[in-house]
Amino acid sequence: MTSTDEIAELLVYLGRAARGGDAASDMTAAQWTALRFFARANDVSRTPSAFASFHATTRGTASQTIKSLLVKGYLERHESADDRRSVRFDLTDAGLAAMREDPLRAVSEAIDRLDAGLKSALRQALPALAGELAAIRDTVAFGTCGDCRHYSGGAISYCACVAAELAPADLGRLCINFAAREGRKLASPGFEPGETR
Repeated sequence: MTSTDEIAELLVYLGRAARGGDAASDMTAAQWTALRFFARANDVSRTPSAFASFHATTRGTASQTIKSLLVKGYLERHESADDRRSVRFDLTDAGLAAMREDPLRAVSEAIDRLDAGLKSALRQALPALAGELAAIRDTVAFGTCGDCRHYSGGAISYCACVAAELAPADLGRLCINFAAREGRKLASPGFEPGETR
C-alpha cells in the first residue's frame, strides 16, 4: 500500500469508528449525518437538495431521512414566504438536545487530545481534501464564508452570491453556494464539532 492508500484507509476506519457509538442511539448513521448538517448549515443551505449534495445521496433518499427526523420531532419545516416550493429545516429543542448526545463527540474528544500542531494541520488538510474529492467527482464542495470568493469582510460581512449582508452567526456555517477562492486551497471550515445554531 502507498502512503496515500494508508491515509485513505485510516479515514475510512475513523468514519466507521465514529459510527460505532450510533448503536446505543435510536438514530441511524444517516439520521445523525442529517441532524449534524442541519445544525451546522446556514439558512440558504438547510434544504433537502443541499443535504442530498452534502450527503452524496439522491433527493429521494435525503427526503426520507429528513422525514424520519420530522417524525421524531428533531426537525421542523419552514416554507419560504417568497416561494412556497422552497423549504428550510431547523432543529427543534428536541433536536438540539439530541445533538448534545451526538456519538461523534468521542471523535471530537480524541481530536482535542492531539497537540496543537497536529490539530492545526488537520483543520487545514481535511477541508482541502474534501474540496479535492469534490473536484474529482465534479460535485458541490461545501465550505464557509472566510474561504469563499463570494465573501467580503470588514465592517459589514457581505455575500455576493446571494447579494446580501451576512449575520455574524452565519459566517462559520456550511454553505451550498461555497466557491473556493482562486489560487488558494480550502482552509478550515470554521465550525467546532458539536456546535449548534
